[in-house]
Amino acid sequence: MSDNKIKVETRRGFLAGTAAMLATPAIAQTTTDAVNSQATTEGERDLNEVVRRNISSFRTLDWQPYFDNTNNGAILVDIDSRAVHFWSEDQSVYKLYPSSVPLTSDLTRRGRTKVILKDPQPSWRPTPSMLERNPEWPKFIGPGPDNPLGTRSLHLTWTYYRIHGTHDTRKIGRRSSNGCIGLYNEHIEELFEMAKVDTQVLLI
Repeated sequence: MSDNKIKVETRRGFLAGTAAMLATPAIAQTTTDAVNSQATTEGERDLNEVVRRNISSFRTLDWQPYFDNTNNGAILVDIDSRAVHFWSEDQSVYKLYPSSVPLTSDLTRRGRTKVILKDPQPSWRPTPSMLERNPEWPKFIGPGPDNPLGTRSLHLTWTYYRIHGTHDTRKIGRRSSNGCIGLYNEHIEELFEMAKVDTQVLLI
């Protein structure tokens, strides 16, 4: 079997495992099982409660309580309401996007950071801790429809942390990541064009 075929089969297995785990009832998955599996996504039962809670919390915000200024633009990630807010430097543009957030509090990081790299064709490599939990995962997936980072990625100063897209739209609005913030591909593509290197980022 050729190397290319092995890589394709590995990716297919990775995605098939994810789909299979998403179909498992949430009651049968502990948090540890979800993190250690290929499906780091809340089940439908969890989502019903999340949707009700987020309807009231998904609202427009002003930048002033969170930033001293909007130099280079500002991105606010509200983990509890699962929303990403963006203000342009001149404050003429404001955007609000639904997002996915980290699966557990242990995987969640809050605080101030900034964009240090804009990747228009992201490739994906699991972190060492991901591989330790999931040794069967592929060690690399290039740009394309199989890529967990979607079509664009904004790298932050924190190692391994990104704001990125996703090809799996079921993840948006849920706890579903190992630490990153996920957006619909069309939303990360829009944000990618507006954000700059050095755009301020605050996760609350």
